[in-house]
Amino acid sequence: MTQKTAPKTAIVWFRRDIRLSDNPALHAACKDGYNIIPLYILDDENPPKDEKLGGAHRVWLHHSLKSLDNDLSNHLVLQKGDAKKIIPDLVKKTNADAVFWNRCYEPWRIDRDKEIKSNLKDNDIHVETFNGSLLWEPWHIKNQSGAFYKVFTPFYRKGCLQADPPREPLDKPTKISFGNTKDIGVSLDDFALLPDKEGEWHEHLISQWDTGESGAQKRLKDFLDDGLNGYKDGRNHPSWNNVSRLSPYLNFGEISPNQAWYAAQERGTAEGWEKDRDHFLSELGWREFSYNLLYHFPKLKWDNMQEKFNDFPWNDQDNDQLENWRRGRTGYPIVDAGMRQLYETGYMHNRVRMIVGSFLVKNMLTHWHKGEEWFWDTLVDGDPASNTASWQWIAGCGADAAPYFRIFNPILQSKKFDEKGEYIRRFVPELKEVPDEHIHAPWEAPQGILEMAGITLGDTYPQPMMDHSDARDKAMEAYQVIKKVA
Repeated sequence: MTQKTAPKTAIVWFRRDIRLSDNPALHAACKDGYNIIPLYILDDENPPKDEKLGGAHRVWLHHSLKSLDNDLSNHLVLQKGDAKKIIPDLVKKTNADAVFWNRCYEPWRIDRDKEIKSNLKDNDIHVETFNGSLLWEPWHIKNQSGAFYKVFTPFYRKGCLQADPPREPLDKPTKISFGNTKDIGVSLDDFALLPDKEGEWHEHLISQWDTGESGAQKRLKDFLDDGLNGYKDGRNHPSWNNVSRLSPYLNFGEISPNQAWYAAQERGTAEGWEKDRDHFLSELGWREFSYNLLYHFPKLKWDNMQEKFNDFPWNDQDNDQLENWRRGRTGYPIVDAGMRQLYETGYMHNRVRMIVGSFLVKNMLTHWHKGEEWFWDTLVDGDPASNTASWQWIAGCGADAAPYFRIFNPILQSKKFDEKGEYIRRFVPELKEVPDEHIHAPWEAPQGILEMAGITLGDTYPQPMMDHSDARDKAMEAYQVIKKVA
């Protein structure tokens, strides 16, 4: 009588892919018949200090892991510490035959993962890795000379759209057979991802989101139903509904870009919204471009891609101004609304991100690092590639960047994209009684109007930190320094 072979065991290491559907690593392990030990490691030991998870990241991650554990019938194994030690130790403890994971692209993760993979193979452990978070791998998209693209439009149109199409999304495994996961992990509370005190900002922040894979799928459906039509123009208006708000879910991998790509293609084509569909897909393309830059320029987080900006005369001495910017007390309503939205919700409308970014680096002459660091700590969608690439773009020092002399006028931007002040009133409620025509620049309003609205400048609402025209002139003077150097 033939004796049946016992099923082998595989560790499936969840990382930036906190989902069951379209998870290539999980799909492959299940398809190959392994008993699965699902693992998540909170590794605060390997990343550089300024790449450890920010405060808002940690809050979202707590709720995301809770959701994943529920989806995995409470079999998720949590470990905290150095993944280079934890993975081989867990392999020994569980007698695992294989380890599966989806690739990440931050430089420190690449170095760490290569070392883990090499050590596992040296010990005859089967290792498989997959692309689970990008439409195209960074090394697959090259220009005609074989180099990586440094300009977005040709990267996307000639590189991505002319390459093989992204793989189609995978379904959830029909069945997951779990290995013995009892007593080999720590509790979610041991991760200490949430602030100690109850009732702090994090509870209000997370209450405005539906975290987890099911929340991600609902957000995608809602966007396709109510936001995709009119997206091309509507996405610029912060009070309109034409934004996907998928970025946090993409950041944590609760949804894959492949799922968003094909769902938008299908819906946009069927409904005749091709221009809106194509513009949304190009936004997914910008995310790809950011990872392309990060992969080929590993010091993207720290170094200016355009070296001439190394000599830019930043004015980083005024910490009071920086704190007022962080807290939404600049006296410019559209800027303050954006910064308060960020702190209250962990998110900011993309048009407003450009406005507040330009204000920091050009009105305030503050180094883009300060903005990148604050966004990293407060954004739930603080993607390691997109966050940095976008800050370099607005500062004028990155690849395909907006020219430094393109200085956003916060008043004109506010009037154009928040004409009736709806966005401002939502996040700067002390201005709610100011008439539409004055809400964008309340210091220019007649005193009687301010009194009727209950506004005392410098008391109930700040005076503007500086005159925009004067600040623009100073920015242009500073730019002359690096023009001479170049």
